[in-house]
Amino acid sequence: MPNPACPACTLDDALSHSDHWECSTCGHEWPKEEAPEAARVVKDAHGNVLADGDLITVIKDLKLNGSQVLKAGSKSKGIRIVEGDHEIDCKIDSVAYMLKACFVKKA
Repeated sequence: MPNPACPACTLDDALSHSDHWECSTCGHEWPKEEAPEAARVVKDAHGNVLADGDLITVIKDLKLNGSQVLKAGSKSKGIRIVEGDHEIDCKIDSVAYMLKACFVKKA
């Protein structure tokens, strides 16, 4: 990759350091841009890509804390895709849940 042009003096005489660039002409320093992260793709149990706002259905009974069970066939609309182990943030019967995508299907 060629050295970038200095944002201060616009000359392409930059020196590379581990975490930043330095212009050898004017001495200006600026951080290296990190590579953009790829967009996260979340797929349901059948391989369909999920997106914010989709309608989903739970495909199997899920045991929750204590003696609660989220029944198969429960539906949620308007889901949100979030970071973490439980990728789906949704509400089912006015109760908020965080679900893994492998336990739902796109409706």
